[in-house]
Amino acid sequence: MGYRTLRECVDDLAATGQLVRVDAPIDPRLEMAEIQRRVFRTAGPAIYFANVRGCQFPMVSNLFGAMERMRYLFRDALDTLSRLVRLQVDPADLLRRPRMYLDAPRGAWHSRPRRVRGGPVLAHQTTIGQLPQLVSWPDDGGAYVTLPIVYTEDPDRPGVTHSNLGMYRVQLSGGQYRPDEEVGMHYQIHRGIEAHHAAALRRGEPLRVNVHIGGPPALAVAAVMPLPEGVSELAMAGVLGGHRVPMIVGREPLPIAAEADFCICGTLDPNRRLPEGPFGDHLGYYSLAHAFPVLRVDRVYHREGAIWPFTVVGRPPQEDSIFAELIHEISAPAIAETIPGVRAVHAVEAAGVHPLLLALGSERYLPQEPRRPRELLTQANAILGRGQLSLAKYVWIAAAEDDPTLDVRRVDAFLTHVLARIDWRRDVHFQTQTTIDTLDYSGHGLCAGSKVVIAAAGGPQRELPAELPDDLALDPRRGIADPRVAMAGVLVVRGPDYAHDREAVAHWAASLDRRASINRFPLVVVVDDAEFTARNLDNLLWVTFTRSNPAADVHGIESFVEDKHWGCRGSLVIDARTKSHHAPPLVEDPEITRRVDRLAAPGGPLHGVIGN
Repeated sequence: MGYRTLRECVDDLAATGQLVRVDAPIDPRLEMAEIQRRVFRTAGPAIYFANVRGCQFPMVSNLFGAMERMRYLFRDALDTLSRLVRLQVDPADLLRRPRMYLDAPRGAWHSRPRRVRGGPVLAHQTTIGQLPQLVSWPDDGGAYVTLPIVYTEDPDRPGVTHSNLGMYRVQLSGGQYRPDEEVGMHYQIHRGIEAHHAAALRRGEPLRVNVHIGGPPALAVAAVMPLPEGVSELAMAGVLGGHRVPMIVGREPLPIAAEADFCICGTLDPNRRLPEGPFGDHLGYYSLAHAFPVLRVDRVYHREGAIWPFTVVGRPPQEDSIFAELIHEISAPAIAETIPGVRAVHAVEAAGVHPLLLALGSERYLPQEPRRPRELLTQANAILGRGQLSLAKYVWIAAAEDDPTLDVRRVDAFLTHVLARIDWRRDVHFQTQTTIDTLDYSGHGLCAGSKVVIAAAGGPQRELPAELPDDLALDPRRGIADPRVAMAGVLVVRGPDYAHDREAVAHWAASLDRRASINRFPLVVVVDDAEFTARNLDNLLWVTFTRSNPAADVHGIESFVEDKHWGCRGSLVIDARTKSHHAPPLVEDPEITRRVDRLAAPGGPLHGVIGN
């Protein structure tokens, strides 16, 4: 059966050689985060920090830092969960293969939370200032909880049945928060807590919130699952954990997870918002300070022997990428049933998740010659109308029947397939003045930007060049230089500094015609550093899709507007230079790097645990 406590999990990982204990004193300000990033890069073990400077509580990181470890943690539940998902998608499968579902009733029983009157989490009380003060990046605005499990209920329909578990970052210190009395609560749009908070504001009352840290690992994974509306994350945690989740009722206004290591109980003040941030986030940039709700702290509980789990985010891949991989593994069978005609979707981690979504659809009706995207556009709009998928900025969708072997998770092959078939005159479809990810600063305001659907159906239209043509001519007078082939069909060039010439890319694209040899490359990306961008696929994806806003930064050679449809007869050109309104990228503190190097050197306490 699954782990009932974080301590059980830590002890088991230690016993099986999947966790390393560090007894040397480690500073939770920057030092611990850099250690975590290095451990993850080397696919290393979970790390238990027994001696945290300035804090009585031990900390643990990288619990979920490898897919093999994630499968190990939930080894008793993943098959059952997959069968329950399959049964939800196709109930008739129970009749066809009844033996597969013998354990389904037990899984369904585990999905029901269990009401209890008390539990270990209530053993002690403390203050916010006594909690671990993790700071991950040099310009973070304070200390943060990075694996919070936030519990809220719908004020219009209170009770566990209509509750939400989410993972929304919590700022413990810094800014204008009153020490030990207030913390910041940052949540993004299209999250469950947003609907609960809106209902509370409509009713003119504060929203009760319980922030859990630690507890059985199933709680953390359930909190990040993008479940359909009305499906309880507590139910998911019960199935993943292999037992009913005990919830304490009657001690606080909201239920508390009995086996959590910590719980911060409080209310979101309806009349108080303060700047939260900056915070080094998972797109690889800082999310800047913006006004977000303030959680007024009533009490802080912790169990005996409590452990503080944490993760670190930054330019992907990081530990949160493993969460995404598990989510895909669990939810992939439900995609076709959830969105008719859609075979698969993949939010690309290397591009920051929401900036780039790849999808396989179907052109099932109206056979025509030549084939062109029709039903694919309906499916792309359905994707953009569903939950967190609606935050996608670039959606590339292809017809699955054109290549049955096409896999959305093989990003290079997928992009090659689309670029060989795309017709930029008709296959680019913009949505302007709409929402994008809160953490994406490529748009024209917080949560404000544009989207584009790029759809391809039919056979190849061109051969994709993998080398620079001899007759390639750029425009060094405009600062367009240093051409490099990033992958077949994709040319990367350096552009002038945005601050000196904002319109350089638009003017350059407008100066070209389709006879120019550059048009052999269907996609041209203009960047600040062509060598860095073309060095590998991850760099190309990160630069291109995190530093561009489609409606403002997509140009084309011989572009036109016809019946309000934009297209181009030559190459598509994306301006992915760093703009003045972009957030700064994450850079590690050199002094911290030197300190961690010394810890990892021969004779140091982390030698052999982390890479130099």
